[in-house]
Amino acid sequence: MSDLPTHPIRFADLPGRKRSHFTIEPDANGRKAIANVIDVLKIPKLRFDGALIPTGKRDWRIEAALGATVSQACVVTLEPVTTRIDEDVTRTFAAEIDIPDEDEYEISEDDSADPLPETLDLIDVLTEALVLAIPAYPRKDGATAETIGVTEPGKAVMTDEDARPFAGLAALRAGLENKQETDD
Repeated sequence: MSDLPTHPIRFADLPGRKRSHFTIEPDANGRKAIANVIDVLKIPKLRFDGALIPTGKRDWRIEAALGATVSQACVVTLEPVTTRIDEDVTRTFAAEIDIPDEDEYEISEDDSADPLPETLDLIDVLTEALVLAIPAYPRKDGATAETIGVTEPGKAVMTDEDARPFAGLAALRAGLENKQETDD
C-alpha cells in the first residue's frame, strides 16, 4: 500500500449552492510520498487551500492557492536546488461534456473544462498543479554546463557554429569576396 495521501471529494455529497472550503497540508510521510511520485528530492512545505464552487446545476470549479517549497537536483551539478512555489490553481468540471467517440476529432477553443467525475481526489489536483509549477530544468546559481566535443584523432571538433545551415554559404561568400578583391 502506498503512503500517498488521499483527499477524495464526492460532488454529489457537496451542498449545491454554496462553497465548500478545504485545506490540505500533508504530513511528512505524505510529502515524501508526493515527492517520490513527482520525482523531486523533497518537499519540506506543502499547502493547498481553496474552495469547491458550484457554477451551475451540476458544474463545479476549484479555486485554490498552492504553496510549496520543493528541493530538486540541479541539472548540471546534481546539487539540491530549492524553489518556492506560490500558484493560484483553477480547475473547472462540467457534468455534460460532449466527447466524440471518433479516433480523431478537433478540440474546441475552450478546453478548460474537464468531465465531472463522480469522485475527485484533491491530492491528484494538488500533485498536477505542483508538477506544472516546478522548474523543468532546475539550475543552481552559477552552475554552467561545459561543452564536450568528441571526434576522431586529428580532426577538428564540430561546433554549433559549424552546424548552422547557412554557415557554409557564408564561408563561400567570404571566399568569393576575397577572390574578387585579389583580382582587382
